[in-house]
Amino acid sequence: MAEDTPQEDKTEEPTARKLEKAREDGQVLRSQDLTTAIVTIGFIATLYFAASVVGPAFVDIFANSFIFERHQAFETNQMIVSLVSQVSEVGVLLVPALVAAVAFAILGAVALDGFIFSWKAVAPKASKINPISGLARIFGLRAIVELFKSLMKFLLVALFGGLYIYFNFDSVMQLSRSHLGLAIEGGLSTVIAGALLTSLALLVIAAIDVPYQRFDFFKKLRMTKQEIKDEMKDIEGQPEVRQRIKQKQREMAEQRMLQDVPKADVVITNPEHFAIALSYNQSSQDAPRVVAKGKGFIAAKIRELASENDVHIFEAPVLARAIYFTTEIGGSIPAALYMAVAQVIAYVYNLRQIGRDVVKPQKPRPKVPRELRFDESGQVTSDSSKTQRRS
Repeated sequence: MAEDTPQEDKTEEPTARKLEKAREDGQVLRSQDLTTAIVTIGFIATLYFAASVVGPAFVDIFANSFIFERHQAFETNQMIVSLVSQVSEVGVLLVPALVAAVAFAILGAVALDGFIFSWKAVAPKASKINPISGLARIFGLRAIVELFKSLMKFLLVALFGGLYIYFNFDSVMQLSRSHLGLAIEGGLSTVIAGALLTSLALLVIAAIDVPYQRFDFFKKLRMTKQEIKDEMKDIEGQPEVRQRIKQKQREMAEQRMLQDVPKADVVITNPEHFAIALSYNQSSQDAPRVVAKGKGFIAAKIRELASENDVHIFEAPVLARAIYFTTEIGGSIPAALYMAVAQVIAYVYNLRQIGRDVVKPQKPRPKVPRELRFDESGQVTSDSSKTQRRS
């Protein structure tokens, strides 16, 4: 169904799930030009650096092919036997280079998107034998782009090759006046070096093709807004996935929150059920901010971290619940609680400034407005007199 959707309607980038599904189907980012460049340059470079060993061996095989005993000239099968032997020797010399070519081919194939094997990619598809689809591939926009790329490859390689011959023309002509052995050695070195430098043009082509292939790959996998919505519904519709996501989000939020507790100025508690860590910047005009809050186990963890990091713990049940139910983590306390929180923070600052032998200041009893007095379930309490006594 998604394949029948017009491409112009697919405006959204593919999701991670879409990319994973495409990978399972064998659709991965590949650049044929990059693979060709790596294989060609790698193979020629292998021959170039192995020339000092392979070159003399080739010369010996070539020279020995002209040497034979007199009686061998009258044996009808001797020339065939000699030819097979020489071809075998040449093949043995080329095995390392061929193995290197295979290794470079694998490297070029997996360089962009890693290694993958999918039966779906090699399974026969009716669309591949459909004549109409075949004509569309031959005369379509992609075919025109590929034709243009082929012409540019030919021109670029020809340009590199022509420049190499132009700048090395005199040295090539000198080979004709050299000793035969030196001429063969120099000729092979010139040809291999020329092929290696000329093949560098393939790197230029690959540098252009890789971004184009990446753009084309992600363009094909683009999704419509409806597809993204359907995918999200499908993911969220799985209870275990939804539960795991929420659990992971809670764990990450709690971890970040608890990391800020040591930076707090005071922790206001219920004293056991609720705990709120507040931070206040004296150099700014901003109100005190909630850096962490929790109840039950999280509240106990906040109190534990506060004790370990010498953060003062102030027991004020009504104020703790008021902040807990009215302020989110990272938010500033409401204006109605400014006076109550200011009394607590001033008390904590005074404790820090006095010495051990000095009489401690009187602990304040912060008052909370009637409309911000909550019970432990988050409901506004109606028994204000009882609540006031408890505070």
